[in-house]
Amino acid sequence: MRLPKTPGLISSSLVLRPPASVWAALAIGLLAFGSSPVLIRLAGDAPALTLAAWRTSAVALALAPVALGPRRPELAGLSRRDWALALGAGVVLGLHFMAWILSVQLTSIASAAVLVTTSPLFIAVLGAVFLSERPSRRTTAAIGVAVVGAVMLGLSEGGGAERYPNPALGNAIALGAAVLVSVYLLLGRAVRQRASFVAYFWPVNAAAAATCIVGCLVAGAPLTLPLPIAGIALAMGLGPGLLGHGSFANALGYLPAALLGLLSLTEPVIASAVAAVWFGEVPSALGMVGMAVVLAAIAAVVSARDG
Repeated sequence: MRLPKTPGLISSSLVLRPPASVWAALAIGLLAFGSSPVLIRLAGDAPALTLAAWRTSAVALALAPVALGPRRPELAGLSRRDWALALGAGVVLGLHFMAWILSVQLTSIASAAVLVTTSPLFIAVLGAVFLSERPSRRTTAAIGVAVVGAVMLGLSEGGGAERYPNPALGNAIALGAAVLVSVYLLLGRAVRQRASFVAYFWPVNAAAAATCIVGCLVAGAPLTLPLPIAGIALAMGLGPGLLGHGSFANALGYLPAALLGLLSLTEPVIASAVAAVWFGEVPSALGMVGMAVVLAAIAAVVSARDG
């Protein structure tokens, strides 16, 4: 079993026996991830750029006391290259959140949640193009299968314009959000191996928040939200943003990345189940088959990476 090169984590002798707290945190993190599209739907027609700005700002502000306190020497010790990569990753992450929130507002929760989890497929493609990491036959086949599943999803929502503002555009933007988060992960991978979670995640989210705020100013979107919607936006940041990502970053010290990748596939399942009960968004038979095909393809790629 290979371990991530992440400083400040426990020794390899404990990896096979993760404490119960790690599993408990992961369970909370997965629920937090699954709540993300539901919270977006509850925010109604609030501007996507504004919601993204509040979400990323909430994470940056929550981590600031630790980042600028106990972790300040570590931040000061980061190289210029690490700062450039972290800030670049943050800009891309901000763009990802803006696209992700907009996609949920335009299409069904189930479709958006499934399509945005295709990032492992795009990471394989981007690695082949920019890092000369030739994908295996298994990965290549999985990408082809995922494309078929995505097409099935698109066809299943051909008549969804009556329920959703623009399903086709929303699905396309969700795929774009998956590409953006793939670029974010590739940019931040090297920095995360040399810095603790807070020392990496705080500048990333600070840059993401700045990007979203600039996006609001350029697009003319408001920076303020009504009180109830503001509470939902803060919940997006502290829930999926901090608890979700934080639990997975912590678990990397105990569990292989492939297992965590497979666990993350429960996000669209949880989101779809809640959407079906709460909002009555029940996918069609073709849509459910398409989702299953996409998730199976992602699982094949993720399990092959560290297997």
